[in-house]
Amino acid sequence: MQERLNINVSAIDYDKTSSAIKSTLTLLEEMVHYEDGFIITDSEFAFGWHFYVVCVNRDLIEKLSDQMGSDFERIKGKGLEKKFLTWLTKKVKDKNLKIKLVIKEEMESSKYGIF
Repeated sequence: MQERLNINVSAIDYDKTSSAIKSTLTLLEEMVHYEDGFIITDSEFAFGWHFYVVCVNRDLIEKLSDQMGSDFERIKGKGLEKKFLTWLTKKVKDKNLKIKLVIKEEMESSKYGIF
C-alpha cells in the first residue's frame, strides 16, 4: 500500500478548485514521469463551503523534491509534507481561487481539538 499525504480542502467552488488542483497535480505527474499519484474525493457541502480531500502519493512528492533539488529545500515549511503543501497552495492560489489547504492529520490532532 502506498503512503499518502491527505490534504483537507475547503473551497467556495468545488468545480473550479478541484479542476485547478487536478490540472496542477497532472502537470506534476507529467514533469516527474509518474502515473496515478493522487486522488480527489467528492465534496461535502456545508455552511457555503465545499469540503473534500486530496490524497497524494508520497512517491510523487519525493520525485518533485528530487527534481527541484535545492529550490524545494528553500520552500517554507518543516519537512517534505509541509513544503509540498506550501508548493501546492502557491500553485492553486496563483489561479485566484478562494481555498484553504490543511494536512488532514494535523486537523485531527489535539492542536485543533478532537474530531
